[in-house]
Amino acid sequence: MRQKIFGPTGRPVPVIGQGTWSLDEGHRPDAVAALRRGLDLGMSHIDTADMYGEAELVVAEAIAGRRDEVFLVSKVLPNHASARSVVTACERSLARLKTDRLDSYLLHWRGGTPLEETIGAFEGLVRQGKLLSWGVSNFDVPDLEEALAVAGDGRIACNQVLYHLGERAIEHAVLPWCEAHGVAVVAYSPFGHDDFPGPDSAGGRVLGEIAAETGATQRQIALAALTRSASVFTIPKAARLAHVNDNAAAGDLTLTDRQWQRLDEACPRGPKPAHLPML
Repeated sequence: MRQKIFGPTGRPVPVIGQGTWSLDEGHRPDAVAALRRGLDLGMSHIDTADMYGEAELVVAEAIAGRRDEVFLVSKVLPNHASARSVVTACERSLARLKTDRLDSYLLHWRGGTPLEETIGAFEGLVRQGKLLSWGVSNFDVPDLEEALAVAGDGRIACNQVLYHLGERAIEHAVLPWCEAHGVAVVAYSPFGHDDFPGPDSAGGRVLGEIAAETGATQRQIALAALTRSASVFTIPKAARLAHVNDNAAAGDLTLTDRQWQRLDEACPRGPKPAHLPML
């Protein structure tokens, strides 16, 4: 599994990780087995969140006895972003995950709490050893600029954002900003939601052609395309073993310049939107 340095943390992290949004508690044995298989295949970056409550319990079971292998990330909701509430939410996630620290902790999206207060709480948790780093999610460039002004250089570990072949808005400004400031970009929902390029679309046809050329699957090609940038990681969800195996195989796949050019033409990024899309 190919790795990159995760922003200013200096930590090597696999380019393909494991997301847990909407991980179904009703199929917990399958979900636990899938996460463990992902660890076996090198997908040690596991992302969860306060909002995913039951998923944190599933993750805890999956990583039991293997915590030191995992780059573990959780997120705090903006309505829990005050100085006092950040600490409470973090400690709740630590308890659910049955761990004493998070490798990174993210503000899930921008809310009404001043960033100075939230970042101050994050930094306090870093000093206590409960967080090894912190970052943000769904931040557009003005929010990133404000966070940088508050925290200073080298403190924002990552920005987790919506990014897939059908939604490339971050390429206009967010991705260049993060690359310029050494902030990792973590792509969530890398296959979209019911809008992965179909076989009759231009994107679907090109994905099929490149898959045939490389012997990879179309979804592996999509993951390889998203992680072509030196700063981008991705966290596809996989609640079944077959999906885990498929995702992991994308970790060592690279596209040629010409293959990327064909995908770029078939799945254009479109105009810059007024607001950064998020789910």
